[in-house]
Amino acid sequence: MQDLNDSKLTDAGLPLARPSGKVLLIACGALAREILDLKAANGWSHLDLTCLPAKFHLHPEKITQAVRDTVAKHRTDYDKIFIVYADCGTGGQLQAACDALGVEMIAGPHCYSFFEGNDRFATHLDTEITAFYLTDFLVRQFEAFVVKPMGLDRHPELRDMYFGNYEKLVYQAQTDDPELTQKARDCAALLGLDFERRFTGYGDLSKALGKL
Repeated sequence: MQDLNDSKLTDAGLPLARPSGKVLLIACGALAREILDLKAANGWSHLDLTCLPAKFHLHPEKITQAVRDTVAKHRTDYDKIFIVYADCGTGGQLQAACDALGVEMIAGPHCYSFFEGNDRFATHLDTEITAFYLTDFLVRQFEAFVVKPMGLDRHPELRDMYFGNYEKLVYQAQTDDPELTQKARDCAALLGLDFERRFTGYGDLSKALGKL
């Protein structure tokens, strides 16, 4: 059983278990639970998963090379490799690397978009430029991804400097979890933002994996 401790997914990612499938998914650690849930629910035994540290989202310049290295490490063991990262702040570099490597990646600018569905997300992009998004994983790891990196635990007075131009926090819920919803509501209150819960489920992630 692969270890889904959120702190480990943030700092170390998810190592590959014993190779058994034909397709390797190289994903962000923030997507591990969702991918494994989809795999179990759909009987996708042909899919294996390894994840890079979720904290790379705080340092997107590290993502592209880490993906290159992981593809090189496992290429000979699989018929196909699929990258479960959207652009994620790489400025097109990840797509260019995937093209050069001959591997596919999930479409979209970031996970907020593909969780909601890229087409749907695009329809309200212009009206939500003041929205701050969280997923299930980011709600659970709010302190590690928002509070501590921004220094809000040490200097709460910085909140308005960081979030003064935002109006609402949109919690994109992948699951129905009342405790997680309450924590997301608390996150919004801490940031001084209005709160909206938007159930997305797995969105385009499910569709993309279902085609493999």
